[in-house]
Amino acid sequence: MVLLHGFTGDGTTMAGLTERLEADAEVVVPDLVGHGRSCSPPSVGDCSVEAMAAQVAAVGEASGSGAFHLVGYSMGGRVALTLACRRPELLRSLTLIGASAGLATEAERHARRQSDEALAASIERDGLERFVDEWMANPLFATQARLGEDFMAASRAQRLRNRVEGLTRSLRAAGTGSMAPLHDDLSSCAVPTVFVTGAEDPKFTQIAIEMAARMPRADVSVIHGAGHAAHLEQPDAVAAIVRRQMDSG
Repeated sequence: MVLLHGFTGDGTTMAGLTERLEADAEVVVPDLVGHGRSCSPPSVGDCSVEAMAAQVAAVGEASGSGAFHLVGYSMGGRVALTLACRRPELLRSLTLIGASAGLATEAERHARRQSDEALAASIERDGLERFVDEWMANPLFATQARLGEDFMAASRAQRLRNRVEGLTRSLRAAGTGSMAPLHDDLSSCAVPTVFVTGAEDPKFTQIAIEMAARMPRADVSVIHGAGHAAHLEQPDAVAAIVRRQMDSG
């Protein structure tokens, strides 16, 4: 099983799931390019969603264990879905947490690329600490405050261990405005899939419902008492869903 973290995260942010699933499978939790201890390639293209999907495929193939189960959160979910659409034979099951298939129209993608470029420039200008504080104040992540001050302090410290060049290259290459949209590929992706969202994240719940309706073997599980990062707020519930996916695959 391979677990993929989200933007500004690293493999340690998937620890709650790792601890709950390691009795069920060998769990591999890489730091995606530009994050944590991974490299920050000089080429922005090496940080793209397609490039990361190819890197995850290589990790899975290197294990020698055949097809594997894949779990991805947010940015990691977009990487996971891209791999499922490009190399479905590699996957036994797919669990996507707070993920999307990209942006459907060029107008939306252009606007997002402009927004991400402005954000990357602000990180380069103002530094990582200011960015992390503003990022964590995003309403999308507000429900994580219920996990307590110690959790929030540890989360901030983890994000600050990233590097400016890694996060800015990731923004420019792997944002939803830069990735190849997958909407037209969903109908031919037959990997057993479950979209997991928090009930307090209505935007991504609606996205999940729409994506699942276009896939031949997909379901949606909405977790109560959770926002965007359901695996952090309700890890037991999410781990149980992953186990069911493993059985289905």
